[in-house]
Amino acid sequence: MSDFERDYPDHTQAPGYQHGDEVPSNRSANRNFYQVMEARVARRQFLIGGLATLATGLIGGSLAPKPAMAKAATSSLLGFKAVPVSYQDKVVVPEGYSFQILGPTGTPISGDMPVSRPGANTGAEQEHQIGQHHDGMHFFPIEGSSNDGLIVVNHEYIEPRLLHAEKPGYKGQPIGTHSVVYDAEGRRDDDEVRMEIAAHGVSIYRTTRQADGTWAVVADPRNRRVTSGTLVELSGPVRGTPHVRTRFSPDGTQVRGTLNNCSHGVTPWNTYLAAEENWASYFSNTDKIDQKPDLPREHARYGVSTSPRGGRFGWHLAKSGADEFVRFDASAKGASPLEDYRNEPNAMGWMTEIDPFNPDAAPIKRTHLGRFAHEGVVFAPATAGGPVVCYSGDDSRFEYIYKFVSAGDFSPGQTDGAILDQGTLYVAKFNDDGTGQWLALAPGQNGLTPDKGFADLADILVNTRLAADHVGATKMDRPEWGAVDPRTGAVYFTLTNNSRRRPDQVDAANPRAANNFGQIVRWTYEGGDHTATRFAWDLFLLAGDAGNSKLADGGALNEDNIFACPDGLWFDAQSRLWIQSDMGDVGPDYDGPLKPFGMNMLLAADPTTGEVRRFMTGPWGQECTGVVTTPDGKTMFVNFQHPGAQGTGAQFAAGEFGSGFPDYNGSVPRSATVVITKDDGGVIGT
Repeated sequence: MSDFERDYPDHTQAPGYQHGDEVPSNRSANRNFYQVMEARVARRQFLIGGLATLATGLIGGSLAPKPAMAKAATSSLLGFKAVPVSYQDKVVVPEGYSFQILGPTGTPISGDMPVSRPGANTGAEQEHQIGQHHDGMHFFPIEGSSNDGLIVVNHEYIEPRLLHAEKPGYKGQPIGTHSVVYDAEGRRDDDEVRMEIAAHGVSIYRTTRQADGTWAVVADPRNRRVTSGTLVELSGPVRGTPHVRTRFSPDGTQVRGTLNNCSHGVTPWNTYLAAEENWASYFSNTDKIDQKPDLPREHARYGVSTSPRGGRFGWHLAKSGADEFVRFDASAKGASPLEDYRNEPNAMGWMTEIDPFNPDAAPIKRTHLGRFAHEGVVFAPATAGGPVVCYSGDDSRFEYIYKFVSAGDFSPGQTDGAILDQGTLYVAKFNDDGTGQWLALAPGQNGLTPDKGFADLADILVNTRLAADHVGATKMDRPEWGAVDPRTGAVYFTLTNNSRRRPDQVDAANPRAANNFGQIVRWTYEGGDHTATRFAWDLFLLAGDAGNSKLADGGALNEDNIFACPDGLWFDAQSRLWIQSDMGDVGPDYDGPLKPFGMNMLLAADPTTGEVRRFMTGPWGQECTGVVTTPDGKTMFVNFQHPGAQGTGAQFAAGEFGSGFPDYNGSVPRSATVVITKDDGGVIGT
């Protein structure tokens, strides 16, 4: 709606807020998605499930998904009994299913396999252990096996008090969530900072199904950690430019680490892409003019903190003053960028490519995919002889959805990540009539010229958000995970939550006066051509409770599937759409608009019938995120992130950590992967 940006002057009070979420920084006059929806309703167009009708009437019948949306009593894809909403501190799966825990934070995977000591590990140990706050992940089968493969998992951020729970300064103290301990001089312990840097990033480890049917972490030369301190190469148009030259990398070709890795992507050439989401708040820039902050646009438009301690953990304040730590101070300290780290934030906000099968290959940041708060990336099916196409959402309020189309053509067995270094980056504009355009972010196109402040392609990419502002993209509400239906080619994206809608704006397409619950948008192309610059869009569903939701078949959600704040999204090989919720740090004492939905959950949907069922619920305080199956579909891997995050400082001081997951033995809660199998050995979801 038109006043959406004034609904939450304090962004920390918005439903689903989590520590580290960006301060809204989009000050452009571009229309937001709610204005588009309002205009479409005023024109009496279809809003929910209207893609088939819309496509036929506006662009041509070939644009509609096939088969078209149809109402059905039951779905042939959903064969399980829905689990109820849960308020319990445990994992709940459907009847006929079982689960186990795999790879919780601190699990040793490399080096001398240091034993996990929850709350007491050192930085050196953490560099060989699975990180904290699991997020996106993928299972890479070894030689096509569904019983043996490499798990690659992102670690979005950290909960310092749980990492250091047994250490002086933390144990027995009322440490609040996400707080860190400074000494009397305002400095931080070096090893604690090293530990936190190592708990970020990506874990790669081998897992094998055992004789008893369980899965175990297996020692393997390919097991390793990519952390926020690992050497990473820069590639694409930004590599070597003045934007990324620093004291550490005077030629602008390298950077240390990948930060705040949220969702991910899997390339057609079988590598992994780790997204860099809310990275800006790890830095501090205290530069001032006339006692006011003086941030360059490549800092200001992304929310780099002006606080001396930064917006997160104060890593630049480690006592030693070592270069590996002070790089998080993005203030201008020297006579040029080669003498300080004012450009260090410019090397963050990209997609980082990792080859899980080659431990000797350095990770590579693919800069032509744009710089923003990447939630992840999803690829359209790659066709030999055609361009590679992928989509990414900028997970912050009022930001945009992007598409990249490669200049080169895909060649199976020959193409590698270099194909992502040349092409065209686009941003989406959603029109009132249910059509849309992809607007090119390229030199000389759509007003992106030097006289308008965009010197060249590298300048556009470093300032992707500003370029998208300039061309008139549609502001979205936290666009997060995307997924492409392997059956129809339709693209689905989650928009995690909306705003409050006035009672006088309620209608059949927007049936609630308070839209705090989010929705899923989808689009498709004439002839299924993902390279096209025109598309047709509608909403697959509006999330919420029975009175505040709407499905594609015209019905509403019910006790078997009410949910809010869709986040994770993934299609399995049978076109079953898996949806994960992120309502923030909800726990048993939560009392607010999200209370009816209980703990965060995993659901499955049939995109043809529109039916949705709740498949799993998780413990207190967690976010359900990251989902994938083995190639045969008989084993599913799901992550639970930040269990117990709702716990107060007083509870922490008393040794009450907000959740018992996964050990339930009094130790600190830990993020972990849950492995789900069907008791009869069948395909998950059937």
